[in-house]
Amino acid sequence: MSGYDDTRAPQLELIDDCVHCGFCLPTCPTYTLWGEEMDSPRGRIVLMKQGHEAELSAPLVEHLDRCLGCMACVTACPSGVQYDKLIEDARAQVERNFERPLAERAHRRLVFELFTHPGRLRALAPGAAAVRRLGLDRIARRPRVRRAFPRLAAITSMTPDAPLRRSVARLPRRFEAQGERRGSVALLQGCVQRVFFSHVNEATARVLAAEGFEVHVPTLPRCCGALPLHAGADGEARALAKATIEALEGHDAVIVNAAGCGSAMKDYGHVLRDDPDWAERAERFSASVRDATEFLAGAEPRVERRAVPLRVAYHDACHLAHAQGVRAQPRELLRAIPGLELLEPAEWELCCGSAGVYNLTQPVPAAELGERKARNLLDTGAEAVTAANPGCALQITAHSDRLGRALPVFHPMELLARSIAS
Repeated sequence: MSGYDDTRAPQLELIDDCVHCGFCLPTCPTYTLWGEEMDSPRGRIVLMKQGHEAELSAPLVEHLDRCLGCMACVTACPSGVQYDKLIEDARAQVERNFERPLAERAHRRLVFELFTHPGRLRALAPGAAAVRRLGLDRIARRPRVRRAFPRLAAITSMTPDAPLRRSVARLPRRFEAQGERRGSVALLQGCVQRVFFSHVNEATARVLAAEGFEVHVPTLPRCCGALPLHAGADGEARALAKATIEALEGHDAVIVNAAGCGSAMKDYGHVLRDDPDWAERAERFSASVRDATEFLAGAEPRVERRAVPLRVAYHDACHLAHAQGVRAQPRELLRAIPGLELLEPAEWELCCGSAGVYNLTQPVPAAELGERKARNLLDTGAEAVTAANPGCALQITAHSDRLGRALPVFHPMELLARSIAS
C-alpha cells in the first residue's frame, strides 16, 4: 500500500539515480549535526522510496521535516541526483496524506498566513519595533527561554531591526533607465523582502537603472510561493506561481534579489509541469528569471565604481549557491568595488539554519546551525557580512549578536549601490 496519492509523487527514476556513495554526507547540515543516516540526503531518499510501498509514518515524516532543503547535496552529488525535485514532491505528499498533530498544523498555518502576506506583516511592524525597543528579542535568545519556548523564542529573536518608515515604504512603480536604454526588466518585491528589506529592493532598482535598464516594480504578486513550495503547501505554491507569472512576464528579464524566491521561480516549470495550460508558459518564464547579481555580472558595467573601504565576509545563501548555482557572479561584482576586501569563511557550504521557515518550524537545529555559521563568519575578522537572502540576514544578525558581536549584514546590491552613489 502506497502512502502517496497519484499527484506528482517522487519519481522512482529520480530516486534510483542515487547510488548511495556518501559524497553528500559531509555537506548535509543535519547529518553534520547528528550523524544519523536517516537525516542524510541518501537516507531520506530511501525513505521517499518507502513512501511508495507503505503508509507515511510519523518517523518518516519527522526525518523529511528535518531536512533544510538547502540543496548542498545537489552541489556535492557526482551522480546528478535531483534531490531538490524529490524533496519538493515528497513534502507535498506529506502535507496531503499525513495527519499532523493539531498544534503543529496550527503553527504551520500561522507561519504561512503571516509571512506570505505583506499587508499583514506591515500591520505587525509596530509590534516588531516594540519587541526590539523593549529588549524582548534579547530575552528570547537566552538559553533557558529557548529551551522552554523554542518556537516562540525563534519568532521573537528573529524580529527584524527595521525602522517603521522602512516597513511602510512604497517604491515607485518604475525606475527610468539612465543613459542609453539597454532593456526592460521586472523586479520582484517579495513578501518579507518588501516589508523589512525595502531598502534592498530600492538599491537593486537604482543600480539597474544606473546601468541603463528600465526597471518595472509592480505591487503584485504578494508572494512568489517559495515559502509554501519548500514546505509542501503545493496548492498554495502553484496558485502563487501562476500569479507571479501573470504579474511579471513580458520583460527582457525578471530580476530577483532574494535567493529563496529566485530558486522557486526558476523551478516553476517543474512546479506546473502537469498543467497543460501553464507548463510551457512556466518554462519560458523560468528561463527569464535572473538573480540581480547574476544579471549584472553578465552586463558590461557603465557606471564607475567608487571606493567602499570595508572588510566583508561573503555568505553563500544556499538557494543561490546550491539551488541556482550562482557563486562566482556576486563575488566578481563585489571584488570590482575599490577598497572592498572580500573574505571567505570556513564551511561555506553549510546552511545558516534559516532555510525559509525552517528556523520557525525546527528552531533547535536551526539555532545550532545559526551559531556555527555566525562563529565562522566572526572568525574571518570581517567588519560586516554580505548575504543575498533576507532569512540569512536575520539569522546571521541574531546569532552574531548572541555571541557578543553583532555583524551588520548587507545585501550585495546595497554595497554596489553604495559604490555608485559615493
